[in-house]
Parts: sequence; C-alpha cells; structure tokens
Amino acid sequence: LQDQSLARQLVELGYRGTGETFKREEFEQRKEEIAEMRRNALSKNIQVLSSAGIDTKNYPLLHSLAEREKRVRDGKLTTIVFIRDKNTSGQEISGYIDYGDRLTQDDFKEYFERKKRLLPRPSDLSYYNWTTNASTSNPSRFFQVIGDNDIGLLFKNKRDRKIICVDPDSDCGDNSTRTELKTTEYLQVVIYDHVTRRKS
Repeated sequence: LQDQSLARQLVELGYRGTGETFKREEFEQRKEEIAEMRRNALSKNIQVLSSAGIDTKNYPLLHSLAEREKRVRDGKLTTIVFIRDKNTSGQEISGYIDYGDRLTQDDFKEYFERKKRLLPRPSDLSYYNWTTNASTSNPSRFFQVIGDNDIGLLFKNKRDRKIICVDPDSDCGDNSTRTELKTTEYLQVVIYDHVTRRKS
C-alpha cells in the first residue's frame, strides 16, 4: 500500500497478521516501555573496571593484570598468577591465585591504587609458607587443583576442562601461555593465561 495512514488503519482494525494488534497510542506506549527496559538492561551491564583511570605502567604485575581485567571479567580469558614473596612477618610465601576468582572476592581498585599488596593466601588455588611449611590447595570458581607426583601441580579449567601445567620445563597446555614478569615488586611473578571458548 502506498498510503501509510490507510495501512495503519487496516492493521488497527485487525485485517493483517495473527498477532496482537494495537491502536497507535498503545503501540507508542509499548515501544517506549521496551526502549526503557533496554536502557535499564544496558545500564546494569555497564562494567566498571577496577583498573580504570589508574596509571600502572611502572608496576609490571599491576599493569599486566589491568591489561587482562576486561577479558577475565568477560569470561574470554582465565588467568592464574604465581607470586613468591615475603609476607608482613618476613616469611617467604608462594602461591597460585585465580585472578578471576579474586576479582569477584576483593576490591581490586585497592590493589591497582597500591593501597594493598596482592599476595597469595591459604584460600587461593595453592599456598605455601616456606618458614612454617604450611601448605594448602583449594578449587576455585574456574579451576580444579590436581596434584601429580611426576609433573607436579596441574590446574584443570572448569569451563573447557583443559589442563594447565605450571612446570616451567613443560608445555603449559592447549590455549595456554606462561609469562614470567621482570619486577622488583616481588621475588617472582609468573602469569598463566588460558583462552577459553565461551558458548554464546
């Protein structure tokens, strides 16, 4: 039909389609309600990164974590951080931290602003105190811990079930990389990244 007003009148009278028909005013009202719902959904999904607006370039670990934060929060990347350093009592500790899990538990803005230091704790994937010989291992939201007598510590990604090997003399595994950071902030830092294929 060439005449839009005639077409609207025909639809309003119910001559077309099997769906629900609306008067012009009802249609405009529903259209505005749907637009409002979309705006509300978008505002709830806006993600504010903990590292946003914070200069981390002089801090290798924080800079590396800031670069990964969005992809980890979006579920496109899982990251394990190995840290070896001294705790507040001067004892050497080391451990493997599930970055994605910690992002949901801690206020990472405090780490990026250097108000707190990121250190392993007994609730992380793995923790070892070299002075007291205290050792723990725990599953996280994204990884299961596997102890292997021959290879050592392994982490199994819960999403795609791929194994990440943290032995520096072995291959990390499928879709995984190992990056040792040069830093004066800690005695040793290694980052293990695993790219996950998230189902849509």
